[in-house]
Amino acid sequence: MKKIILSVFAVIIISTASLAQAGFRLGIKGGTDLTKLSGESFNNGYMAGYQLGGFMEIDFSKSIGIEPEVLFNEYTGRTATTLGSVFTNNQDVKLNYLSIPVLLRLNANKMLTFVVGPQYSILVNPHETTLQNGQDAFKSGDFAAVGGLQINLSALRIYGRYVIGLNNISDVGNQDNWKSQQIQLGIGIKL
Repeated sequence: MKKIILSVFAVIIISTASLAQAGFRLGIKGGTDLTKLSGESFNNGYMAGYQLGGFMEIDFSKSIGIEPEVLFNEYTGRTATTLGSVFTNNQDVKLNYLSIPVLLRLNANKMLTFVVGPQYSILVNPHETTLQNGQDAFKSGDFAAVGGLQINLSALRIYGRYVIGLNNISDVGNQDNWKSQQIQLGIGIKL
């Protein structure tokens, strides 16, 4: 399933890029993720993680385009003391995701861009977040909505985003609904 999703994503990007050669740009980006895992099983604070990856900017006109990305994200959370005895790895939870956002770009002007769109993330370390009984604690995928803004300074991109998980990422059962939230801050460089 993961290979199919990535293959479809690659075909869409390649075909879209061929239609918009004049407005096509590639780049790399990185920054910090302030992550909150919500649910009764987790403390309510944001914890720092990171993100690294690449992006494409495909403009259809001066004011609209898309920005597909591939990012490696580390989400960090802390379990509530009542759940700490259930996890095998103490109380800190680190989730590594391969995230694929496909964002609509709304260019207010040359310097300011608003982005909004869906993001699908694939958990790449499911067996490192197991319960003491050996069961994986988190589902393999997370679907989210993304919104934010970006400042464009020649080849430099400075961005801030809010990402909210839309589905329950708990694989433990239905007793608690776990969702992710991130505040992302970072920089990108257009190649």
